[in-house]
Amino acid sequence: MGKTKPPTIVALIPARSGSKRVPDKNILPLGGHPLLAYAIQGAAQSGIFAAVIVSTDFPLYGEIARYYGAEVPFLRPPELAGDLSPDIAWVEYTLRRLRHEGRAFDCFSILRPTSPFRLPETIRRAWREFLAEDVDSLRAVEKCKQHPGKMWVVRGKRMVPLLPSGPPAQPWHSSQYQALPEVYVQNASLEIAWTRVVFEGRTIAGDVLAPFFTQGYEGLDLNDLRDWRLATELVASGEAALTPIPQEPFDPCRQTPAAAS
Repeated sequence: MGKTKPPTIVALIPARSGSKRVPDKNILPLGGHPLLAYAIQGAAQSGIFAAVIVSTDFPLYGEIARYYGAEVPFLRPPELAGDLSPDIAWVEYTLRRLRHEGRAFDCFSILRPTSPFRLPETIRRAWREFLAEDVDSLRAVEKCKQHPGKMWVVRGKRMVPLLPSGPPAQPWHSSQYQALPEVYVQNASLEIAWTRVVFEGRTIAGDVLAPFFTQGYEGLDLNDLRDWRLATELVASGEAALTPIPQEPFDPCRQTPAAAS
């Protein structure tokens, strides 16, 4: 008997243009290329994807995405690109449009541009772990640096524990970190799921999730200027590696690809 055909997977790279904390953060340069380039080339060089799709609402982002090797088959509608737009909205829109055009995939992976130290091997490792588990999805996590057992909700001039756990004589907020259970927080590095969770349950995660433990700086998410300074220092010192980019840096004055349809 022949080998079972592996499921198909599409890379979905979200790159909306309306970032408030760091304007245009998805295309700001790091190591000589726009941030978006590392997500695209990391996906392409991983070798696992049937297609690499960038979901953006802005034509310039589409030009940059195509230059670095991604597809931008359509622009994201503005109503799905706001600050409060949930991931399920643009993911469902993208997968349904692709399926309507005859391009159906068994799985999808969300690869956010703001995690530039997610390398091709990171993606391959996650894919292997996903295929080895009987789960709806896999999501990148890392150990919490600030334990939620020591967090508080402030109400006026009073506060109460966020997690009122532990015995009265030794609540979590009064315990040593070493005595608290290990807690993990999701990061933006990657997510992988079966497309059925979107079409059948309208969720990007489903009900059964496996953890993907990021290593080193794989899970570093660039959300503010302090993050950018750290990332720049890590690249300059060689402490963290970026996916190598074969193209010359994108030049909007020289590059004139067709606009997104």
